[in-house]
Amino acid sequence: MMKHICRSIVICSIAIIYMTACTPSAQDDGLGHHHHDHSSHGGNDHGSEIVLSADQAKKFGVYSQMVKPRDFNNIIKVSGQIESAPSDQSIVSATAPGIVKFTHGMVEGKIVSNGTTIARISSKNIAGGDPNESARIAVEATKRELDRLTPLHDEGIVSTKEYYAAKQAYEEARSAYSGTPNGGIAKAATSGAITQLLVKEGEYVTTGQPIAVISGSTRLTLRADLPEKYYKQLPTITTANFKPAYGNDIIHLNEVNGKMVSVPTTATAQQTGYIPIHFSFDNNGEAIPGAFVEVYLIGNTKPNAIVLPNDAITEQQGKYYVYVKLDDECYEKRLVTIGSSNGDEIEILAGLSRKDEVVTKGAIIVKLAESSGAVPEGHSHNH
Repeated sequence: MMKHICRSIVICSIAIIYMTACTPSAQDDGLGHHHHDHSSHGGNDHGSEIVLSADQAKKFGVYSQMVKPRDFNNIIKVSGQIESAPSDQSIVSATAPGIVKFTHGMVEGKIVSNGTTIARISSKNIAGGDPNESARIAVEATKRELDRLTPLHDEGIVSTKEYYAAKQAYEEARSAYSGTPNGGIAKAATSGAITQLLVKEGEYVTTGQPIAVISGSTRLTLRADLPEKYYKQLPTITTANFKPAYGNDIIHLNEVNGKMVSVPTTATAQQTGYIPIHFSFDNNGEAIPGAFVEVYLIGNTKPNAIVLPNDAITEQQGKYYVYVKLDDECYEKRLVTIGSSNGDEIEILAGLSRKDEVVTKGAIIVKLAESSGAVPEGHSHNH
């Protein structure tokens, strides 16, 4: 029924179609839409006209701006990972052979302080005995011998050479004994985050075997894995933005003292088909070593590009749309072709021109008004 009414209105008013405004009645609540002949806007079949009162737009934070072409950068979106700077890492090693038992809560990502106990190594019931227990027995035996010879040496009964030999044996036995029954304790030598656990709970380790890696959190490295098909664009890449998998905030390297530190010319053996690019940056407290990220590699500047905030774009069934403001209370859904994104903004390749005023904030509100399907009583589009 409504479509027939609209068609009649359009036919009757075609003579003044370009001179009239789209204005809701006093009863309009600002949440309705109306389908019509889009010849009133240049003959383009863009979509439905949506009515949203100025008061409602202001209340819900709907803002628009004129399209102004400007410089943008070529963007290559790739995957990557946050790594610790090699100079900011320390290794926690086993202090005795035995079975590893990590302290409660010791998982990758855990922040620890210098001296924190990372794990205990138990040699109890291990075949071959407990070396630490043997060291304890040796300490006691050499101590008894030293205690026996000391008064004899003082009386001149035992030679100085024999006395110092007993004293050396005692010192060596004492240095080999950790003081911990049935094993040893592995502690953090620096403060930072545990980025790797190199052994599993309950695994047997030998003395000196690395069991964990601790990375400081002041300076980090971003590794971006560039597919080889973009090899020719390597010289154009200058910086990057990235978004961690655990959040939605974009981190801009140019805001955290970021700089490119290495650009290999060939793919690595570890990741055939990819060229790793490394950036160093200051940790602002939002980056976690070891986390996987989406990386937006930033290349050459592209002039006169139409660029919108990501929030201006809506998606439906694989197609992308924006909302163009026609007047104070009418909007139009516009199909667009999108280009690359730097994480915050996205390039529009087709569908918009300089004369268009586009909703840049609150597009979801306009979309809700479109999908409500309700035209207020008494409302009409006089074209």
